Amino acid sequence: MSVINKKKEIKRFIKFGIVGFTGSVIDFGVFNLLTIAFDVASIASSTVSFALAVINNFVLNRFWTYPETRQTPIYKPLVKFIIVSCLGLAIRIPLFAWLEKVLIPLAEKTIPNVLTPTIVGHNLSLAIVIGVVMLWNFFVNRFWTFKSVPA
Repeated sequence: MSVINKKKEIKRFIKFGIVGFTGSVIDFGVFNLLTIAFDVASIASSTVSFALAVINNFVLNRFWTYPETRQTPIYKPLVKFIIVSCLGLAIRIPLFAWLEKVLIPLAEKTIPNVLTPTIVGHNLSLAIVIGVVMLWNFFVNRFWTFKSVPA
């Protein structure tokens, strides 16, 4: 890979990260709205917030990170993106469930009463799983979903 192509891929990764950040804002916002305001179970809230973030991320990645794909039919990359996202969700749910069991009790011992240990534990768990799944999503989407885009 030439220096120019490396720069282009780094730029793409940065754009992917910015898109991921907007997806994370949606993910955290919807998750906390559902768990705190509507008392929805954390795994269900996490699944719904993830799905909404995925929709956001696909649209922004298709039109901004990988604009070259706009000339191709949407169905192939959309199906691939959904498959990659579902596999990411399969990574996320058990990791989240395990992390909240570890982090909520830890938060109970260490966090002052400004926020509840459950809120802290849930949000720390969510932050970790978002980071793990973001790396999975970038590499699989880059080399499978958007592989037709020149490096």
